[in-house]
Amino acid sequence: MLLRFRVANMRSLRDEQELSFVPPPGEESGAASTLTLSDGKDLAVFPVLGIFGGNASGKSNVIAAMSKMRDAVVSSYGEWTSYDGIPREPFALDPKCAAESTFYEADFVLDDGVRWTYGFELSDRRVDAEWLHAYPHGRRQVWFDRDVSRERVFEFRGDRLQDRALLARTTRSNALLLTRAANDNHPQLTPLHRWFVDNLWDITPEAERLQREAFTIEQLLEEENRERIEELLRVADLGISEARAEVRSGQRPTVQLLHSTGEGEPVALDWTRESFGTRSWFAMLGPVLTALDRGAVLLIDELDASLHPKFAAEVVRLFQTPSVNTHRAQLVFTSHAPSLLSLPRGGRLLDPGQIWLTEKDAGGGTELYPLADVEPGEEEDLTDSYLAGAFGGVPRMTPGKIGRSLRLKDALRDAEEADES
Repeated sequence: MLLRFRVANMRSLRDEQELSFVPPPGEESGAASTLTLSDGKDLAVFPVLGIFGGNASGKSNVIAAMSKMRDAVVSSYGEWTSYDGIPREPFALDPKCAAESTFYEADFVLDDGVRWTYGFELSDRRVDAEWLHAYPHGRRQVWFDRDVSRERVFEFRGDRLQDRALLARTTRSNALLLTRAANDNHPQLTPLHRWFVDNLWDITPEAERLQREAFTIEQLLEEENRERIEELLRVADLGISEARAEVRSGQRPTVQLLHSTGEGEPVALDWTRESFGTRSWFAMLGPVLTALDRGAVLLIDELDASLHPKFAAEVVRLFQTPSVNTHRAQLVFTSHAPSLLSLPRGGRLLDPGQIWLTEKDAGGGTELYPLADVEPGEEEDLTDSYLAGAFGGVPRMTPGKIGRSLRLKDALRDAEEADES
């Protein structure tokens, strides 16, 4: 499970920002699950975090940063070259940031209960720093530490890590040691590399929908998955009673959804005639169910972009329900929809510690903070307070401001034209 993620100098995330799945001190949450660590201690961890904020506030960049860290771990050894340099996007509004490194760090727990901290810093042509720490007994163990500012770049504490000299000698300056080790199936480091391969999947409902539709269709071909997908289509109240998938050699997989008519046999519509919302919901089901089955961390940017708020809330509930989420999968999503903050009949879909807000500071940098820091009242309507701007994270705009600005611009233009005539 992912505990914390930190990033700095990536797109609008100029200063170091942290996203935490661990409830803040003093917050009792029924949404958090209990994770037993290898040292015997229990730790509460949220299964879902939602990031809310105005347009261009940087919430999508948090998702992008997590995905970029995964990409670096997965591909630095095979795809990064000295000719092309290291792919990164430093903060663009301050020229000094181009010369500063981009920072990533993740705290996570593997299946054996051991907590790990792994991170690195990247410049345009090299890995400036990289580190790996373990906490098998509650205290930090430094497995390796890399720093190009030292004469001896790689340091290994004790004799925990196998093949230390070989790894130090064969890891390129523009590749991560973790990726290099996994390339040779290093017995100790490959499971850590595998965690990144199997987690931090980034999807956007409105992008790559055809690929996700095809993926969900393939899931339909398996009996167990077909029953679950059909059930989720039925409970979404789309009038769908059955889904039929077909895969032909050399062709794109196809699907037909059978719609109940109330009388007689269900009617199958051509896939192109299905509504955008139905297709978006269908395309979401494959990745969501796969993440739940594998206990993965799923990243969804703009969850509500092409889904009705009720559908988006159902995705959240799938991860929040222990009887469904039996493998401790986690979800991070961004949204504009304040309806995801409160339930229609009162209550809250997410606890304050699960709600994160983004705002731009005076220099254009994104600030990321949990709603728990604002300390909302226990009975406070989070939707109303959020829309009123009590928590931040919403555009600073009074009703009618855009219209008034347009009318003023038109009036000024008319006055200029009158003066010229």
